[in-house]
Amino acid sequence: MRIIIRDMTKDDEYYVGTCTHVNENNIEREKSAPRRISWLRSMEKYGLRVKVALVDNIHAGFLYIMPIEINPWQIQGRELMVFPCLVSHSKFSDKGIGKELIKAAEEETKRQDRKGIATIGYFWDFWFMPAKYFLKLGFEVAEKRGEEAILWKQFDQNAEPPHFREENYNFEPIKGKIVIDLFWNRFCLTSDVEAQRVREVVSEFGNDVILNEFSAVDQNILQRYGIERRIYVNGEMIEVGPEVEKSKLREAIKNLLIK
Repeated sequence: MRIIIRDMTKDDEYYVGTCTHVNENNIEREKSAPRRISWLRSMEKYGLRVKVALVDNIHAGFLYIMPIEINPWQIQGRELMVFPCLVSHSKFSDKGIGKELIKAAEEETKRQDRKGIATIGYFWDFWFMPAKYFLKLGFEVAEKRGEEAILWKQFDQNAEPPHFREENYNFEPIKGKIVIDLFWNRFCLTSDVEAQRVREVVSEFGNDVILNEFSAVDQNILQRYGIERRIYVNGEMIEVGPEVEKSKLREAIKNLLIK
């Protein structure tokens, strides 16, 4: 078995752009992929890198790593690198892919002369970014909020621990209109697909619904609101899960129109 970790090449873009969902004939993901790759490529000049893992020339996982100042996530701090997502195929779970990707991310952090590396992990029984996994690899909890925590590893004794952004959202009603406030980011496949669904549903209701979009890849927006993904309908948060279903959003809007 031969493991290779490399910076994203042209041959890796479809794999990364669809977030490993290759050849699934999902139109929404297929359309989202080039939008996401375009953003990722545009941020390379600011230090963003995508580390891709291959096992015997088969894609096995990837990791995004970027300076904390440009990350579209809920972490803020100084002179650190952040990796918001780490993806490793389950069929390679016993091959140490995640460990190798994190090692590459740590090397990139030192290459860019940053003082530490950080991510967000979760203390719940679910496969996505499990906090206990990162603790085993030497990360420490910098800040905890419910079941989610910022985990970090410092490479310089003067490094300052990162912390969660404070959320700042206040609903601003518009008389006679239903207002949807959409917080989203192009970095995340789920969020990008979800945002497009929201736009399509809103277009069905014409002038009765106003859509306000807040993109977390805009650092000014992220710093102001501290939210990277959320949907509010007249100030009430909609539970989204993986990606909000159009039917659920339609129902919320129709219920308000009836009132």
